[in-house]
Amino acid sequence: MIHLFLQDAQEGTELLNDGESVEKTLSIIELITSGGTAGMIIITILFVLLIVATYIYFERLFAIKAASKIDANFMNQIKDHVSNGKIDSAQMLCAQVNSPVSRLISKGITRIGKPLEDINTAIENAGRLEIYSLEKNVSVLATISGAAPMIGFLGTVIGMILSIFEIANSGGQIDIKLLADGLYTAMTTTVAGLIVGIIGYIAYNHLVVKTDKVVYQMEANSLEFLDHLNEPI
Repeated sequence: MIHLFLQDAQEGTELLNDGESVEKTLSIIELITSGGTAGMIIITILFVLLIVATYIYFERLFAIKAASKIDANFMNQIKDHVSNGKIDSAQMLCAQVNSPVSRLISKGITRIGKPLEDINTAIENAGRLEIYSLEKNVSVLATISGAAPMIGFLGTVIGMILSIFEIANSGGQIDIKLLADGLYTAMTTTVAGLIVGIIGYIAYNHLVVKTDKVVYQMEANSLEFLDHLNEPI
């Protein structure tokens, strides 16, 4: 009896092992390619959008970081030069620093001697150009963050249409492979679209925060410069 029990246990183990050997894992590449031609086209579009979003993010991030760097003594040196009438030295210092703040101050220095309102207007106009330069292509990230989920949803609709078409034309004999392709298209494109959209949204908002800090820095230094010009001699 013990022999029979051990034999049954061994057979059960073999069956269990056979069952485990039948299990199939699904890699990311297989998941993408399982969606058929329509799914792969949608995934390719989303992948291109992800590359574009990544490039814009890092290119703008480095540009904004470079724009935010300025010597803490820059404004003190500018005020000293202006107070001592060394306008050329102040202009040379601005050219050496070559940052958004220094370019605004340089624009104001070129207007010294004119009414304070004219100087302020010149600085504001230069500031708009600097902000436009900082925000270059950032709006593309916002577009990608909004468009990617919709493109993924388009893949979902296409996948469901393919599945319904297969069921409607099966004649009672549904091709599981074609039906599965439609469902894979629906699911994989939705997930991919959401991933790209979330990445684009986070990247866009991070750049907006970084840009706002530089804009605040520009405004603070411009006001400090104008206040210095308005001080009584």
